[in-house]
Amino acid sequence: MSPAAARARGPLLLGVRHHGPGSARAVRAALEEARPEAVLIEGPPEGDALLPLAADQGMRPPVALLAHAADDPGRAAFWPLAGFSPEWAAIRWAQEHDVPVRFIDLPAAHSLADGADRPEGEEPDAVRLDPLAVLAETAGYDDPERWWEDVVEHRGTGGGREDVLGAFEALGEAMGALREAYGDGGHHRDLVREAYMRQRMRAARREFGEAYAVVCGAWHVPALRARTTVAADKALLTGLPKVKVETTWVPWTHRRLARAGGYGAGITSPGWYAHLFTAPDRPVERWLTKVAGLLREEDRQVSSAHVIEAVRLAETLAAMRGRPLPGLTETLEAVRAVMCDGSDIPLALIEDRLVVGDVLGEVPDGAPVVPLQRDLTRQQRTLRLKAEAQDRELELDLRKDTDTAKSLLLHRLRLLGIGWGTPVASRAGTGTFRETWRLRWEPELSVRIAEAGIWGTTVLAAATAKAEADAAGAGELGEVTALAEQCLLAGLTQALPAVLRALADRAALDTDVARLAKALPALARSLRYGDVRGTDATALAVVAAGLAERICVALPSACTAGLDADAAAEMRGHVDGVHGAVGLLADADEGLRERWSAVLATLADRDTVPGLIRGRAARLLLDDGRLPPEETARLMGLALSPAASPADAAGWIEGFAGGSSGGGTLLVHDDRLLGLIDTWLVGVPERAFTDVLPLLRRTFGAYEPGVKRTLGELVRRGPGGFAAATLGAAAPEGFAPELDPVRADAVVGLVRMLLAG
Repeated sequence: MSPAAARARGPLLLGVRHHGPGSARAVRAALEEARPEAVLIEGPPEGDALLPLAADQGMRPPVALLAHAADDPGRAAFWPLAGFSPEWAAIRWAQEHDVPVRFIDLPAAHSLADGADRPEGEEPDAVRLDPLAVLAETAGYDDPERWWEDVVEHRGTGGGREDVLGAFEALGEAMGALREAYGDGGHHRDLVREAYMRQRMRAARREFGEAYAVVCGAWHVPALRARTTVAADKALLTGLPKVKVETTWVPWTHRRLARAGGYGAGITSPGWYAHLFTAPDRPVERWLTKVAGLLREEDRQVSSAHVIEAVRLAETLAAMRGRPLPGLTETLEAVRAVMCDGSDIPLALIEDRLVVGDVLGEVPDGAPVVPLQRDLTRQQRTLRLKAEAQDRELELDLRKDTDTAKSLLLHRLRLLGIGWGTPVASRAGTGTFRETWRLRWEPELSVRIAEAGIWGTTVLAAATAKAEADAAGAGELGEVTALAEQCLLAGLTQALPAVLRALADRAALDTDVARLAKALPALARSLRYGDVRGTDATALAVVAAGLAERICVALPSACTAGLDADAAAEMRGHVDGVHGAVGLLADADEGLRERWSAVLATLADRDTVPGLIRGRAARLLLDDGRLPPEETARLMGLALSPAASPADAAGWIEGFAGGSSGGGTLLVHDDRLLGLIDTWLVGVPERAFTDVLPLLRRTFGAYEPGVKRTLGELVRRGPGGFAAATLGAAAPEGFAPELDPVRADAVVGLVRMLLAG
């Protein structure tokens, strides 16, 4: 088709697949040949003012145009663009040739107002037509991705303008046939969008004549080419709701371009598409070389010979299947066979790291942002905390000022609902001066930052205001105690008075001992972290002490009110939590430890308390050295006497010797306690044994394998096993009735070295 003939038919309509590198190459070639006087692109017109930033050297795709309601930042929409997106190629071509470029899709002011806040492909209609799937099936393909690769991605653009325009014409005709057969295909919102696009095209025609190009999804081409009246389009657009919106550029990631990430217009292999778009030649060879490099980083033996053989296999598979070039399917099959020894495990790594990828884009400093984002960016640079798309762990030593500042920032962001970092267990130790974070920057955090901007212009001010508001609106005591802990971790000293007032008010009114017991551990941890971070938590200590006193008074009666099995298990957890909290608080009040021990003694000796709680109280007293072994044996004998119900006795054993509490080691070293349990177990009636068996399995099943073997050996020897050893019989390896001072002295040096480290 000659340029004159194309111009006579109207503007140049370039129907594309979003995020298709073949479409991007073809769009650039078509624009280079046609040289239009203006370029119109599918996208929200509110982004027109931001288009000049695309030419900034600080802009590096993938990026996304973000639009959100000014009074409700959580109502937002993204329009992602990668380096291989045809829309991005059109924007950059227009800027390089000083040609006007504009967005022509339905304004975000309308789409966000009525909830249709999703760009192309993201509307959740009940039944939606996938045009590529229909065309692929018509062509005899069972995979739309493979069909698209064969007809577009692997198709050379040629040197002539006719070849380029011919591809767009063919795709437009195919879409026209689909729309004749399927109408809007379930894309009901598209009728309104296309009406608005036609209006913008009419405005461009008045300004540039027919000398303009339109880059849009191929599905829209037939509708934009159709002859409709101005009145008909106005009728579709009349009465649309509208809100005030704000727009900016935000970084995006290849992973969020993937369809697996939930993006409806996404693709299955953004990393592969980026490679196809940027590889200057021999894309398969370059791709497999990149794969080999990744596998070598993972300590797999991959040589140049593997790469050569994988290339040959991929090309052979493509030839057998009648494909013009090896596609992603062929290259992955070749990698699995040649480089992965047929295993899917390293292949999954390749698909995650290379086929999808974690590339994170960048936006220039000149992009408009809320003040909170500007303050966060400043702190990120000062603290050298780079936003990255892949997971990485950050180890912090809170004795260092810089690490403390990083910790405060991450805790403040978490309080604001900006989950850039997640605290995780440290592999280097568990001291209070150490924190480990897992960092991962997601594009959606830009929306969270905009939402949090209502609380303040800086991270500190916003977190302080948010904490005060949360304290005033908290419904339960546990919420306020958790908030107090967050405030200390985040260093929000200005918010603490309001939080402590709310804490004192709710603690004074709450009479539920379970809620009080649930709240105390958080307060104790808060005091601990307050000491580490140099925070004055005196007022918090007063509240915590009062809470502990109320628990000591109310807990015994709360444990005797006919608790069922589930309630007893929950109360046992509260007892453990309070016990740990008392251990932290007792440094400032030694009398508290004594009062708590008295409570445990009451629980352990009161037969109206469920066996699970009695056993746990006895074990805590024994571990603290406040219950002599003889008294422990007496309590166990009472709990396991024939008068006790088997279920209650089994609960006592679970509370006393539960696997997570080191009960197995205790039984190994104390043959009296083991003998009591053994004697009781032998005497349990057959019908009752079936009922208590799950409890016993839960108790003993959590022991270490070595502990289980030793207990089995002791039980096999029968009652008096250790006594027999005293008389000269062989004892199990490593055990004797009395301490062996020679063997004990041998480990003293090692223990000292471990404690010093």
